Amino acid sequence: MLTSGSRSTPSTLLHRFDRNFRVWQYGVGHSHLLLRSRKDGVEDTRLDLHFEAVESMRLVTSYEGLELHTVTDSEFSRVYEESGVPQRWRDTRLVVRLRSRGGATGHVQCARVIADRHQDDEGVSAIRDVVWSLRPSGLRVPGTHSGDAQDRLPD
Repeated sequence: MLTSGSRSTPSTLLHRFDRNFRVWQYGVGHSHLLLRSRKDGVEDTRLDLHFEAVESMRLVTSYEGLELHTVTDSEFSRVYEESGVPQRWRDTRLVVRLRSRGGATGHVQCARVIADRHQDDEGVSAIRDVVWSLRPSGLRVPGTHSGDAQDRLPD
């Protein structure tokens, strides 16, 4: 999967969650961002979306029907310039665009994204049920920024 496409290519949908997510927690020490979709009358599990080694982010407080997308090369470069992350780290980081059904957008620049499902609604379950993850690929093609999508299961 691409984490960045060519300048003329529209973004690629990486994953769609037909659930509502809220910004739940950000830990400065470990640079960890958590978006959470709680149990409700329809969903019987909690879904957590973890962004690890976060370097920069632009978010709204909630996303209805969250989609994760790639960014264009120009967006990728702009985020890196604005964040001040050294050029040498570009192959170890992603820039993921967030979009909701209602049009809210944002982005997260990070090292890895993990979605996991929990039976409880508050704490951290003893068993982590990873349903999807994305990390930068070790193999890069000049001019592109790719990543590997892993562990894909339905929401």
